[in-house]
Amino acid sequence: MSQPVQVFASFVPQDGQVDAVREILLGMRVATRQEPGCDQYDLFSAEADGRPSFHLIERYADADALQAHRDSDHYKAYRAAIPDLLDGPIGVVVLTEVP
Repeated sequence: MSQPVQVFASFVPQDGQVDAVREILLGMRVATRQEPGCDQYDLFSAEADGRPSFHLIERYADADALQAHRDSDHYKAYRAAIPDLLDGPIGVVVLTEVP
């Protein structure tokens, strides 16, 4: 039986790039929620020490659905565009539920 996969991703925009990062991530939310196998794709914001950040909580039906997401055109376009807007690499953690 395949197991659902969750992803937690964090983004810290460079100074002056908060709106650009937000817009890219909002676009990803719209496109990704339409993917078969995507059960959750929610965007959150936070601020610590005066630094804004964004966080995605994603849930896919299984590892194949996650791979299909990563193979999508919108994912490839976002991954090409967003790194230059961030103050460091995207923090990505792929989680599996502990039975």
